Amino acid sequence: MTGTAHPLEPWVRDLLRCPVSGATLVDAVGPDGEPLLVSTADEPLAYPVRDGIPVLLADEARPAPRA
Repeated sequence: MTGTAHPLEPWVRDLLRCPVSGATLVDAVGPDGEPLLVSTADEPLAYPVRDGIPVLLADEARPAPRA
């Protein structure tokens, strides 16, 4: 089961913030098609969404994929 089976409600995503920078988060898709939340910071970080649950831990953060 992937995170796409349980998308986040927009109002929930609007409440979440990057734990590293405090920036807002936007929906994205990783190179393997996995759902991500990406910070809008100058140096954006990507956080995985597993089974519809965002994993907002600094240890789980990765540099955001380039578009």
